[in-house]
Amino acid sequence: MTKRGRSVSRNGLLAALAVVMLSAGSAAAQEQPATQPRVTTEPAAAAQPAPVAPTAPAAGQVAPAEPSAISLTLPHDLSPWGMFMAADIIVKAVMIGLAFASLVTWTVWLVKSLEFLFGKLSARRAARAIGNAATLLQAGRALGNSGGPGALLVQAAEEEAALSPGALDHVTGDGLKERVTSRLSRIEAAAARRMSRGTGVLATIGSTAPFVGLFGTVWGIMNAFIGISQAQTTNLAVVAPGIAEALLATAMGLVAAIPAVVIYNVFVRSISGYRQILADASAGVERLVSRDLDFRTVPPATALAAE
Repeated sequence: MTKRGRSVSRNGLLAALAVVMLSAGSAAAQEQPATQPRVTTEPAAAAQPAPVAPTAPAAGQVAPAEPSAISLTLPHDLSPWGMFMAADIIVKAVMIGLAFASLVTWTVWLVKSLEFLFGKLSARRAARAIGNAATLLQAGRALGNSGGPGALLVQAAEEEAALSPGALDHVTGDGLKERVTSRLSRIEAAAARRMSRGTGVLATIGSTAPFVGLFGTVWGIMNAFIGISQAQTTNLAVVAPGIAEALLATAMGLVAAIPAVVIYNVFVRSISGYRQILADASAGVERLVSRDLDFRTVPPATALAAE
């Protein structure tokens, strides 16, 4: 190869190397814009704002459940009368019944207290008159036709003695004493039953009123829970009024029951004391009958002196 050929080949190699370098530079220039947008999009993604939370409704816009909640909480009056007026019809009926029971209790207390007072005074006067008499006839004169239990005791003994005057001349007076004792015991029992009439209602009220009040409380709490479920809230302002109305029924039940039980126990003791006074009068009548039987064997002058 000549010098001219080597020079041409050298120039060709240089030209090819220049072409390769130019093509590499153009490729690098084309790749640079392609990567640039990927770098610039990341800050844009980072700069996107966070999702905005939904704003609360305006003051004029109220949720559907709010009106019922407001209607259940705002108008309640927590005074006893207000709770009664706001209560359910069943709870109202229970409260009215308990109030009537309490009225009956105090009416019975007033009437029976006066009856026990005058009954005991009459029985004591009769027992005193019988104790001061020497014969059955004197006791009958002292008591007269008063119509009280003491006078009935003396009259029963006189009637029984008058039914068997001839028999006493042939037999002892033991049979008469037994018959008189039997009649006196019946009079005592009748007087005690008459005096205890009306006290049974106190025992009924005292035993049933708490349970009636408890029924009203259970019913009221059920209505309160139903109102809570409808209002879809457990706010104390919603729960408290209904529960307070329900508990008012229990309170009224106790108010009716406690005085009834106490008054009933007082009357039971009074009846026991009344029967004791009648027992003393009855024992005095039996002593007078026995004394009259003894006077049958003494001279008439002695019997008249005893009278």
